Amino acid sequence: MRKTILATLCYVKKSKKTLMLHRTKKENDYHLGKWNGLGGKFETGETPEECAVREIYEESGLLVKDPELKGLIVFPLFDKVNDWYVFIFRADKFEGELIDCAEGKLEWIDDDKLLDLNLWDGDKIFIPWMLEDGFFSSKFIYENGVYKSHTVVRY
Repeated sequence: MRKTILATLCYVKKSKKTLMLHRTKKENDYHLGKWNGLGGKFETGETPEECAVREIYEESGLLVKDPELKGLIVFPLFDKVNDWYVFIFRADKFEGELIDCAEGKLEWIDDDKLLDLNLWDGDKIFIPWMLEDGFFSSKFIYENGVYKSHTVVRY
C-alpha cells in the first residue's frame, strides 16, 4: 500500500566543505554505494528541525544548532512503494566529534568536489540550490532508480 514518508536530508557545512555519508554498511540499503547527506525518517511528533538535529547526531555524533531549512523535495514512488517528502537542511553551527557511522563512511568533502561523487542524479541538481540563499520547493521523478525529470519553484 502506497504511503507518504516524511524525512530529512541534512548537509553539515564547515570551511567550504560538506559532511557526506558514503552508504556502504547497511544491508538491503536502497542507497548502497551512493553518497548522501545525513538524515532519515521522522519519529512520531517530531518537527522537521527536531528530526534533522536527531538524525545528524545519531549518524555523526555532531550536535547541530539552528539548522536552516533550505527546501522541500517530493519524490513520488522513489523506492517504488512510497512517496517521500524530504525536508532539506543546511547546518553551519555544530559541536562534537565525528563517530563511526553504522550506515557507512563519513567524510568532509570540498564543496567544489561534491558533484564528482557517486550521487543520485537528482542530487547533482539540487545540491547547488542548498548552497545558495533562498528556499526551493520541488518534485523529482525517478523510475526504477533512474532520474527522469524535476520541477522547482524558487523563493
